[in-house]
Amino acid sequence: MELRTVLVVGTGLIGTSAALALRKRGVRVLLADRDPGAVRLARELGAGEEWLAADQPAPGRYAEKAAGPDASDGLRPAGPGDQLPGEPVDLAVIAVPPAHVATELLELQRIGAARFYTDVASVKVEPLHRAAQLGCDLASYVASHPLAGREKSGPGAARADLFLGRPWALCPTEESDPEARAAVLRLIELCGANAVEVGASDHDRAVAVVSHAPHVAASAVAARLADATDVALGLAGQGVRDVTRIAGSDPGLWLGILSGNAAPVAEVLEAVATDLADAAGALRALAEGDGTATGELTQLLKRGVVGHDRIPGKHGGPASSYAVVQVVIGDRPGQLARLFLVCDEVGVNVEDVRLEHAPGLPLGIAELSVQPDAVPTLTDALRERGWEVP
Repeated sequence: MELRTVLVVGTGLIGTSAALALRKRGVRVLLADRDPGAVRLARELGAGEEWLAADQPAPGRYAEKAAGPDASDGLRPAGPGDQLPGEPVDLAVIAVPPAHVATELLELQRIGAARFYTDVASVKVEPLHRAAQLGCDLASYVASHPLAGREKSGPGAARADLFLGRPWALCPTEESDPEARAAVLRLIELCGANAVEVGASDHDRAVAVVSHAPHVAASAVAARLADATDVALGLAGQGVRDVTRIAGSDPGLWLGILSGNAAPVAEVLEAVATDLADAAGALRALAEGDGTATGELTQLLKRGVVGHDRIPGKHGGPASSYAVVQVVIGDRPGQLARLFLVCDEVGVNVEDVRLEHAPGLPLGIAELSVQPDAVPTLTDALRERGWEVP
């Protein structure tokens, strides 16, 4: 099925990124948001043109706001002189917090905004249940969820390539019309993502393990840093940055996500809490001189390695083992570009890169992950060009 026109309701990070991706593929995109500033910024970024509801909602209908960067997402009342849309669009993408998906769907269907509908919320059971309660047409609606995001939020953080190669869950129900499913599949294809069909309950249990509970765990670790001494923070390295990276996301947005998937997330966190309590017990025993307490701790660390190695690698395939080439790099403009130019000149593909800054010094270490057989070639080339390779 071809998508010629798409309405994106909610110009936050995900909605605007989808709009930008669709625009690159030649799709006409209409934008709606309760926050005029958000939709204006998305429009200025080239995400599409503003769309207005085809009839006048009752005053105050959209007065309520949820917390988070997508809190103001949704329709806004049409005003005098507004040019109203004519024919329904092919697909409406509802990019609002989970608690508001069903009410937005109901309003869109009431005014006949689109032929088919989907949402991109990170939980699926609650919006589907609420949509059924409200009497929404579930034949024209197929829930979905792109597994992509950033720590930053809002339309200013949007990227057209946000979904490239990322999984995008598709959650049709028995009521779903095959054409509606085809429309959402086409959306996923146009955004460059990989469709994964899964039931709503299975989806919510899965994201509890791979996304929602890890976020809470990262926040718990990061919370210890709030009262840490300056000495401790001065010793912070890449490890603590890696563990706490996602903890910098918007708390209001995440409260809505966690509330919509509370039971599955609680189950995962309870299991994590048990492991942590056992580890703490073993460490207490070690501190008291019990040398036999290392067994349980060792088992947890080994299980962690097994779990880490199961995370899919590049392009969703099996995880690969790369070699790391460390390069001393100055904290000056253009240094990374020069470094990557060397890689290009000798034909070495950089699979991943990370930077670790040296505290108090205008330099750091760039860690380039490459295929093991490329290490000698890259190392020699870097040293010949004056780079310091430890």
